[in-house]
Amino acid sequence: MQIENTLRFKGLMLLILVNVISATTFPLIKDIVSSLSPSTLIATRFFIAAAVLAVNLRNFNAVLFRDGTVLGLFLFLFLAIETIALKTIPANRAAFIGSLNALIVPLLAWLSGQRVPLKAFLAAGVAVIGIGVMFWEGGELGIGDVLMFVDAFIYAGYIIFLDRVAPRHSTLTLTSVQLLFIAALGLLWNNTQIIHQFEVIQQHWGVILYLGVLATAAVIWLQTLAQQWVSAEETALLYTLEPLFATIFSFWLLGEHLGIRGLIGAILVLVALVLSQSPEKIEAEAKVEVHSS
Repeated sequence: MQIENTLRFKGLMLLILVNVISATTFPLIKDIVSSLSPSTLIATRFFIAAAVLAVNLRNFNAVLFRDGTVLGLFLFLFLAIETIALKTIPANRAAFIGSLNALIVPLLAWLSGQRVPLKAFLAAGVAVIGIGVMFWEGGELGIGDVLMFVDAFIYAGYIIFLDRVAPRHSTLTLTSVQLLFIAALGLLWNNTQIIHQFEVIQQHWGVILYLGVLATAAVIWLQTLAQQWVSAEETALLYTLEPLFATIFSFWLLGEHLGIRGLIGAILVLVALVLSQSPEKIEAEAKVEVHSS
């Protein structure tokens, strides 16, 4: 039990680190897609990431290929849609809609027949309300909002599938397969645009290198590692921290500000995280588990 708790704590810390790194991508991608096409950004970003971890491709087999390519397809669709959506909506609004996967993950788990503690839904609901208080400014829904809503479902699927397959494989090898598959899809999507945008790539080389090495290779590997020890529901909930960190980086990099609504929203997210970590002994007395009838 002590070892399990230690590994779970380690997984939680890794996911928080993943959130910090991932949060920096919203303002960076928002800035770079104004001059670089989404397909070129994904192709270059994942080519760099795949090159960094390609040395770990060993003990290759059919199950590894299947799991890695399915994960890669989920992640490619998620990133492609997110990159396109960020061309039409603010980074903060995109982060809020994306945070809905905190509710979607336990909902999909419940619909698939898994027993999900009620506190998972309560914590996720409080967290999403908190993000909504921070960022939602009303107005009509646009195509960018719809795309990000679809994206939330896609990433929820990625989290759930990764939760099932991560313990089966070496984390570095599984990550390498994902990266290579996404890089290949990115190049196919890009066609020959990358050649015509080479000068723009050179202008943003530092940002693209950061996105490839840290925000892609490192982040995907760390999440794969962490989800061996942390449940899919907790992973999705922890990702509601990403908009908070995104707000901080948006303030530093883009000059965006966080007022009283932002403070209230941040407090609600932290309350949700505390609620999700309520002691099992207390929960055992009053917990109502949601399960399929």
